[in-house]
Amino acid sequence: MYAIIETGGKQYKVEKDSVIEVEKLNAEKGKEVSFGNVLLTSLGEEVKVGQPYLEGVKVTAIVVNNLRTKKVIAFKYTRRKSSKTRIGHRQNLTRVKIEEIHIEKV
Repeated sequence: MYAIIETGGKQYKVEKDSVIEVEKLNAEKGKEVSFGNVLLTSLGEEVKVGQPYLEGVKVTAIVVNNLRTKKVIAFKYTRRKSSKTRIGHRQNLTRVKIEEIHIEKV
């Protein structure tokens, strides 16, 4: 069984006990978070697709830790103008472990 969720403007394919890194969430280490924006679920041969989201389906996860990625350098250079710009960026992420995919029977 798997689901496709949307968080932080991105979509992730998740299964039970999988660990993913998402955009930073306002949750501390060890806290439980739930994702309500579920786009698709699959249980064996049965696939349910939302338009855009599924009703009565949510994914719960536990925050493993909050982290930052490696620094990415953006360098702009214009020849003959003595202009160059160097900018660094580190993205804040949250690593979560998927605990369960809840599907309410309607």
